[in-house]
Amino acid sequence: MKVAVVGATGLVGTKMLQVLAERNFPVTELIPVASEKSIGKEVEFKGRQYRIVSAEDAIAAKPSVALFSAGGSTSLEWAPRFAEAGITVIDNSSAWRMDPSKKLVVPEVNAGVLTENDKIIANPNCSTIQMVVALYPLHKRYRIKRVVVSTYQSVTGTGVKAVNQLMNERQSIKGEMAYKYPIDLNVIPQIDVFLDNGYTKEEMKMVNETRKIMMDDSIRVTSTTVRIPVMGGHSESVNVEFEQDYDVQEVKDLLSQSAGVVVTDNPAAQEYPMPMDAHERDEVFVGRIRRDETQPATLNMWIVSDNLRKGAATNAVQIAEYLVEKGLLAAQ
Repeated sequence: MKVAVVGATGLVGTKMLQVLAERNFPVTELIPVASEKSIGKEVEFKGRQYRIVSAEDAIAAKPSVALFSAGGSTSLEWAPRFAEAGITVIDNSSAWRMDPSKKLVVPEVNAGVLTENDKIIANPNCSTIQMVVALYPLHKRYRIKRVVVSTYQSVTGTGVKAVNQLMNERQSIKGEMAYKYPIDLNVIPQIDVFLDNGYTKEEMKMVNETRKIMMDDSIRVTSTTVRIPVMGGHSESVNVEFEQDYDVQEVKDLLSQSAGVVVTDNPAAQEYPMPMDAHERDEVFVGRIRRDETQPATLNMWIVSDNLRKGAATNAVQIAEYLVEKGLLAAQ
């Protein structure tokens, strides 16, 4: 099976190559694609060197699937051209997520919506992915009415430029700024641009994507997204109001039995999920599970996951794995 990775030299593209190799995805030929300045350079995959090609050349090579992580404008321009050539695109940008004609997929939640006719499949926002993986089993059991989420997001979510800014600041080196303000020893309560309603684009992604993935427009979501000076993963404080009351131990049991979830919740031993624990892991870690004592049928929980892996690369590869397993991704 020929596999194209569009944006192969970026943080997420590089992680896609790593995850494809680790999970032994059936790649017979890798077709790495990057910007014009990178064409002709090489990337390594499973001990072999592969030459970076243009998007045009990648289409001509007829891969079965193309994993896109090259930004929204690239996806808007090129994903339809790949799709027209019969290539299934799994896109990590925000370009297609809320398009009503495109599926927005987290395999543990809604992979069943996919068919062989889906040629452009959207990968959700990183912070949305980890939240819905934890919320979906609880929604099936208790029905969610409302979610209040505050995020604590890694600089890796912004990209290499932000990682460099943090590292430069730690060493008192002046350099290019990814953010308007310093990030080391600081917290920035803005991710993406502000919208007319006073929320940021990232916050509204969490609102709209959660409803679409969980196939329930009645779920009310309000979000505050925050950038913090860490690497390794995103963290979220989530308050969930259910229609039905719950038992805390049953919640822990449900989550422990759910695909892709690890419960780390032992207050007596000070055990709870942290970004350093989630780094280079594919699971969603949940802890600090406790009753909200201010109103009925409401739960507090803390959710952590590696934003470059489950929040991006791994989720895309898992979608491709599902397509292969169901025979929806034929070799060209």
